[in-house]
Amino acid sequence: MPLLDRRLMLTGAALAGLALAAGPGFAAAPPAAAPPAGVPMRLRGTIVAVHGSTIALRLRDGKAARAVLAPDAHILWLIATRPDAIAKGSYIGTAAMPQKDGTLRALEVQVFPPAMRGVGEGFHPFDTEPGATMTNGTIGTLTGAHGQTMTVLYKGGEKTVFVPPGVPFVRFAPTSRAALRPGAHVLVNATATADGPVLAHAVLVGKDGLVPPM
Repeated sequence: MPLLDRRLMLTGAALAGLALAAGPGFAAAPPAAAPPAGVPMRLRGTIVAVHGSTIALRLRDGKAARAVLAPDAHILWLIATRPDAIAKGSYIGTAAMPQKDGTLRALEVQVFPPAMRGVGEGFHPFDTEPGATMTNGTIGTLTGAHGQTMTVLYKGGEKTVFVPPGVPFVRFAPTSRAALRPGAHVLVNATATADGPVLAHAVLVGKDGLVPPM
């Protein structure tokens, strides 16, 4: 197995365990009263400084936060890609908002490499904004030129998702802790600790100034 695929497979397993696209137990940022130790959470923001394994962040709401990298933390680039990166059979994730007709309107689309197929599979609430959802699965059908409509199949169900023009598409690539530099936009999958900084298990880093759209 090529080294790149092996790294992605290991990272995919880690993200699946963290439930990158999972649900209701996640918090977008540490609330005023810290959650119990071990509760999963996501931090979205910009790196201010890195001191050893500690990352200082400025969150999107302007608050400061710190995260300590777990010894086995995985670091992934998020790279902008094009809508034509997906086709029938592609494994994708999409944060979306429900529509009145029961379909979903995509807020973003994540294109997973083959080694990460199965990560976070299913349909879950998501914390991008109130009412948002995340669907991870395989594209069954794909139609449309100016805005696409796709069915996303997962174990136990499927969803119809409209992807408006201009929605960001991203793909994943493995990287190292060297990518964690001041100014980088990140999404940190972490767990709360009894006190102090959260424990980061995976960090998604926007490449070339990309702001993680999920």
